[in-house]
Amino acid sequence: MSAADRLFAVVVNWNGGELNRACLESLVAEGISPARIVFVDNASTDGSKEDVVARFPGLQLVENDSNLGFGEGANQGARLALARGARQVFFVNNDLVLEPGCLARLVVFLMAEPEVGICGPRVLQGEDPSKVWCAGGLLTWRQNLSTLRGHHKPDGPQYRRDLPVDYVPGCALLARAEVLDRLGGFDAAYFAYMEDVDLCLRAKASGFEVALVGEAAALHKSSSATGGGYNPRRKYMMGVNSIWFLKQHGGVTAWLRFVLFDVLTLPVLFLVGLFNGRAVSVLAKGKGIVDGLRGRRVTAEAAAGGGA
Repeated sequence: MSAADRLFAVVVNWNGGELNRACLESLVAEGISPARIVFVDNASTDGSKEDVVARFPGLQLVENDSNLGFGEGANQGARLALARGARQVFFVNNDLVLEPGCLARLVVFLMAEPEVGICGPRVLQGEDPSKVWCAGGLLTWRQNLSTLRGHHKPDGPQYRRDLPVDYVPGCALLARAEVLDRLGGFDAAYFAYMEDVDLCLRAKASGFEVALVGEAAALHKSSSATGGGYNPRRKYMMGVNSIWFLKQHGGVTAWLRFVLFDVLTLPVLFLVGLFNGRAVSVLAKGKGIVDGLRGRRVTAEAAAGGGA
């Protein structure tokens, strides 16, 4: 098996609609044959699975009877890829499109930097590629515990450099097989959100580095499956998983920063939300925090809207 044949891509779908087509077409254009693309469908009901199977014959298909979430879906795809001999696994959201040369730059970087276990590209906003969606992520232990570097900022040279970061988002994450073997993949208990931050943090604790490859670029329409933006469903899940992330990784200082900059600001955000239409989302975030403290986890029902 050649080096090129050892690169697999994993795409997790839940009612992704027509977005899957552009994503998969961009993967094929980057040199990944359908036989090295694992498409994991989490019981979609919008016909997206059938459309993908018809358009991309030879695809490696995993069909679930229920929505298992991004983490477990991605792990299923990775296990299949590793069993087929993958040495590198590229996790990509189905609402992401690779710019020409993106994947080649990521692979070359990972091969040249043996200490790096995970890397990702500069991700631009799909609606306006002149602006950055994410150029790596930083742990702040404040609102949502982390922040997307360069989020909504104009793209520029400062985001096109290769540099170490705390994490890269799971929408475009290339991982060595050694990382996945050692860590067991994503923590599926997160279901959606924060599992990518958790994986990168555990990778760094295990001796691997995490890096942004600035010259590699992709376009992302964020969070199509969960509605994106400041919506109740997404904020609820972020609230729950922030607490679980703190339970696993946060010390006293991290908890204090989260309470000060996130929890205590919720009343003010609620009052402002009465005028900008975000009040329900703020309440959902608060409910998520409370549910996380009570030991509850994000479920398929929460992702479908019921949890918020």
